Amino acid sequence: MPAGNGANGTSRSPRAITRLPDASLAFCELTHLERTPINAARARAQHGAYVDWLRARGVLVEVLEPLAGSPDACFVEDTAIVLDEVAIVTRPGVESRRGEVDSVAAALAPHRELIRIEAPAILEGGDVVVTEETLFVGLSGRTNHAGLKELAHSVLPFGYRVKAVEVSGCLHLKSAMTLIAPRTLLVQPAWIDLARVEGFELIPVDSEEPFAANTLRVGDSLLHPACFPRTRASLSGRGFAVTPLDIGEFQKAEGAVSCLSLLLDGGQARR
Repeated sequence: MPAGNGANGTSRSPRAITRLPDASLAFCELTHLERTPINAARARAQHGAYVDWLRARGVLVEVLEPLAGSPDACFVEDTAIVLDEVAIVTRPGVESRRGEVDSVAAALAPHRELIRIEAPAILEGGDVVVTEETLFVGLSGRTNHAGLKELAHSVLPFGYRVKAVEVSGCLHLKSAMTLIAPRTLLVQPAWIDLARVEGFELIPVDSEEPFAANTLRVGDSLLHPACFPRTRASLSGRGFAVTPLDIGEFQKAEGAVSCLSLLLDGGQARR
């Protein structure tokens, strides 16, 4: 397996792709939450603070314009899985989101070879947790066995294995677990079978904060929703550098911190 950030083991500057939220965000797809009003101006301000956090850590951020009439398009994570060697352009699990992928693919094309997931497969990036040697793939309402199979075939030449994790009670696998260090996962045990992620140190979320397992990792820094202080205190007590950020408007749309960007290098598992 390659060492370093690049496909040839060379270092690359950390980059991220994000997209400004469209005014239609309030009409987003919802699966596990009741619809509540979303303040578009506040969402823009929260997105700006998110981008500021990335840039403060040396990340070169490309901010795409809103995609008119696509409420969920700001959740760019779902449209691709970016590895050191290649980017897998996904086929989202709901029809309303499939128009999002082409513009993200165009932004990724200068940086990666692209491979596309094709029908009948469905696969969303929020269901894929990338580690050094394994891609954990959530089988959810947004990702099916055909999507997992296509992904496994696509990444096999690069030395990755793919391991399925059944997801229940939440939208995506990354709602239930995220990688916070090379061999450490922040997890919500109620939503996944922890036996599927053996070999990793597992840190559970606080029992009063069931939605707290999603983080964004850039280097040794973690970004975490501001509304989960108990879980954040647990992480800080273990020596993690964690920044709280208010993303409340996006949480109303079943979004989380990892959903709002695609990281190219700098935040990847193979370092």
